[in-house]
Amino acid sequence: MTPEEKLAELGLTLPEVVAPLAAYVPAVRSGDHIYTSGQVPMVDGKLAQTGKVGAEVSLEEARDLARICALNALAAVKSQIGDLSKIKRIVKVVVFVASTPDFTAQPQVGNGASELLRDVLGDLGVHARSAVGVSVLPLDAPVEVELIAEV
Repeated sequence: MTPEEKLAELGLTLPEVVAPLAAYVPAVRSGDHIYTSGQVPMVDGKLAQTGKVGAEVSLEEARDLARICALNALAAVKSQIGDLSKIKRIVKVVVFVASTPDFTAQPQVGNGASELLRDVLGDLGVHARSAVGVSVLPLDAPVEVELIAEV
């Protein structure tokens, strides 16, 4: 089953690549790797939710937002290679969580992104990862995800 078929089986569609919010591109290919810019949880051109995780945004909502970010990152990868079947593996994922000072479940938020990549790509989606708390993200997004894919 191709990654696109797996997305359909999961009831998901790959969105259009999110337009950059500043002076950068959504993804860059260098040799056998695609590096995505940080992807915030944009849906149909709008931020799905704003606020801090641990205050206005729950852990469960943040996991779902990380999933949206990962889907946007896959769209950025596809824009560089044309077909997600060309992914050899997801090498690294970085998850930024805008959270309150006492919130310490950033890894659980990151699982939303990691599980989506595993569900879509199987073993090729299993990766190294960092999940860090930050004070604020662009547009007051609760979560941002970037990744490196080997192709």
